[in-house]
Amino acid sequence: MKKVFLAGIIQGSARDKSIHSQDYRERIEMIFKAILPETEIYNPYDGHENSVHYDIEKGKSVFDSSMERIKECDLMIAYLPAASLGTAVEMWECCKRGIPVWTITAMKDNWIVRFCSEKIFENIESLENHLRESFVSISEES
Repeated sequence: MKKVFLAGIIQGSARDKSIHSQDYRERIEMIFKAILPETEIYNPYDGHENSVHYDIEKGKSVFDSSMERIKECDLMIAYLPAASLGTAVEMWECCKRGIPVWTITAMKDNWIVRFCSEKIFENIESLENHLRESFVSISEES
C-alpha cells in the first residue's frame, strides 16, 4: 500500500453548515504512520476545513480535485458512522476503478457499503488490529 485516500463523513445529513467531528482523520493517519510509515495518506479535508462555506464554483473545483486524486490511490479508507453522500460518491468512484475500499461502519447492510467495500470494520480499533495482524507480522518475518 503506497497511497491511501482517507474518505469520511463531513456534513452527513446536516441541514445547515455544521460538520461532524473530524478527529477520526488524525487517528487513522496516526495508525498508518505507526504500522505502515511509508504510506502516503491523502486527506481531502486538509486545507479545506471551511469548505462548507465555499461558493458553488470553488466547492465543485475542490470536489473534482478529490475525484482526480482517487485515481492515484491504491486503497480508500471510508469512515462512516452515519450516511455520507460525498463518501458514497468517492466509494463508488473507487469501486468502478477497481481500487479497494475498506469501510469503517456499523451500517453493514447499506447497499453502497456492501457493494463497494472489500473489507468492513466495525470501528477504528478493528481496522488497527487488522493492519497490525497483516503488516506487523510481515515486517517481523523480514
